[in-house]
Amino acid sequence: MPKLSDSMEEGTILSWLVVPGAEVAAGQDLLEVETDKATMTVQAEAAGALEILVEEGEAVAVGTPIARLGEGAGPAAVDVVPAAPRATVADAAEPTPAEAPALTEAPAPTPVAPAPVASAPGGTRRSTPLARRLAADHGVAIDSIDGSGVGGRVVKADVLAAAGIEATPEPESPSPGPIETAKGGSNTVELSRLQAVIARRMAEAKATVPHFQVETEVRMDAAIALRTELKRLAGEDPVPSFNDLIVRAAAIALRRHPKANGSYVGSAFELHDRVNIGIAVAAEDTLIVPTIFDVDKKSLGEIARDARRLAGRVRAGEVTPPELAGGTFTVSNLGMFGMTAIYPVINPPQAAILGVGRTRATLARGEGGEIVDVSLMTLTLSCDHRILYGAEAAEFLGAIRDLLESPLRLAL
Repeated sequence: MPKLSDSMEEGTILSWLVVPGAEVAAGQDLLEVETDKATMTVQAEAAGALEILVEEGEAVAVGTPIARLGEGAGPAAVDVVPAAPRATVADAAEPTPAEAPALTEAPAPTPVAPAPVASAPGGTRRSTPLARRLAADHGVAIDSIDGSGVGGRVVKADVLAAAGIEATPEPESPSPGPIETAKGGSNTVELSRLQAVIARRMAEAKATVPHFQVETEVRMDAAIALRTELKRLAGEDPVPSFNDLIVRAAAIALRRHPKANGSYVGSAFELHDRVNIGIAVAAEDTLIVPTIFDVDKKSLGEIARDARRLAGRVRAGEVTPPELAGGTFTVSNLGMFGMTAIYPVINPPQAAILGVGRTRATLARGEGGEIVDVSLMTLTLSCDHRILYGAEAAEFLGAIRDLLESPLRLAL
């Protein structure tokens, strides 16, 4: 089992894409593996006859032999590398996944023609296991579907579109039969691997990171006026959202307050050169945090384009591990759900995470003492007290507030 990310400890084999005993060509798609970060297609680096050692559905530790490629008796262990992955992940704070470790390799035999693909019964169209199952359930011929995934692979969204079904989260499979207790009947729902990773990491974060929060209210009237003007001028370009404005303000403030853009690692501060902001996106009963890189060097328009592209890839199940790694700060926005405030859990080893609430109309006193209508938004900063202290956190959050209240500075 190759190590496909720095946090990977074990992997589950979802499907073998080649039948046992078939000749495999170097670079051919070999199997699909579910890790703690992604569902990934793995390719063979050498050619030879395939002997499968671990069956589909089994989870094994990294480094465990899962197959052999070779000739005759005693073939060598398979050497694989990850293909361009299609990922659904629980966490984006990990470093960029390392390349798969090289295992013992047999002498390369004479190149052979690619083996028949075992993953598409009744056809040759490349597709994910979930897409094949959905196609069978809905009576859709998967060979007739044009895939939108990596390399033309048919993914879940393609099958649902072909079947004329609007995509909705799949319900978890409950355990057989209700459990009768004093509280009444109940069903036990097993966590998916990704949900289990989120649960473990969040519990570790709360148990090991000394959290504290600072909170402020932002008058958003000027930002609302700016966005109205940007919408008029945008033309065919995406209109920056309020979240894009917040991400841009956070990036500028992070550059001015480098400790907020740091990490606590091994009893030391790591102050990062790049400002890479993760944006939390809800998808398929889990939480995915893709990264916008070098946000402090990008315009509002570039941030808007990156955010739309990443959110679309997340919801289509096509985001890749490199797009989920490298974050130095995170923004979590529940304003679109009508929440006044959110007090998010820090994504270790980051120093802080910004929670964004909804913009709401209220009354306030103007400069002359008169009562005026204003639009307020609550920002909450959850901080690691080992890195940031109260005054530093207040100054950083105040810088974000000031930028949003004078939003023309976001264009500088």
